[in-house]
Amino acid sequence: MSENQNPPPSPEEIEAAMSANAADELNRLQGELAELKAKSADLADQFLRAKAEAENARRRAEDEVAKARKFGIESFAESLLPVCDSLDAALAIENATAEQLREGSDATLRQLMSALERNKVVIVNPEAGTKFDPHQHQAISMVPADQEANTVVSVLQKGYLIFDRVLRPALVTVAAPK
Repeated sequence: MSENQNPPPSPEEIEAAMSANAADELNRLQGELAELKAKSADLADQFLRAKAEAENARRRAEDEVAKARKFGIESFAESLLPVCDSLDAALAIENATAEQLREGSDATLRQLMSALERNKVVIVNPEAGTKFDPHQHQAISMVPADQEANTVVSVLQKGYLIFDRVLRPALVTVAAPK
């Protein structure tokens, strides 16, 4: 053996080196653990905030739907108020002539039709000879007629649509097959 060679480390030196390496590894792992715990806490906080925000958005949406239901009819009701006023005024007149009552009724009906139109309510009043449409018409009876079968003969009661949805079908009589 040459004199320049290092003597083999003693068991104490090996143990000290291993302890130092273990301590370094332990410190590194503890640092990594602390970092992961901080990241986990941050993610948990973000999750809770996102969950709370989603809950708040859901509540706001529910409130808006409730308000829409509650106040959605408000404009329709407002458009009917002049009709009520006209009817009140008509009832307040004593000794009205038949002509005055007729004129007042016509004016009130125009107000009502205008209110319905502003609120997208459409009258279903098919002409005689119109093909029977079961989506908008309700046949009350079939009658013999000099027109094509399954066509409207007469309207007993007008129907109404709102945004293409039937509020009430028109009550009609329909031509019977010959």
